[in-house]
Amino acid sequence: MDILGTSLRVCVADLDAAIAVYERLTGAQAMRFERGNVSVAAVGCFFLMSGPAAEMEILKKVTATLAVRDVDAAVSDLRAVGAQIIAGPLPTPIGRNLVARHPDGSVFEYVDRNPQPTA
Repeated sequence: MDILGTSLRVCVADLDAAIAVYERLTGAQAMRFERGNVSVAAVGCFFLMSGPAAEMEILKKVTATLAVRDVDAAVSDLRAVGAQIIAGPLPTPIGRNLVARHPDGSVFEYVDRNPQPTA
């Protein structure tokens, strides 16, 4: 599996205020999208997330997001090392993703950054 980069996940109460801070710190412009009931902004290497408390508690359990060349290859490699695929692969606005629990208990999201065509 080719890991191309890592994004840090930051859960925030006020997404607009957080976007201003992270845009200033990174020099990057936020790309906003919705994931279910959660509002997300990708700013540089950060994923800022805000939403209902119950959903945020689940999201806080994911350590980081790893960009990979191909989610299908990631599934194969993850299974080979004994990881459990918790969710996905699923299409998202920025590419297919999956969530996996590594044998040590760490939980990571993997995304292939290949946007899916919209119907």
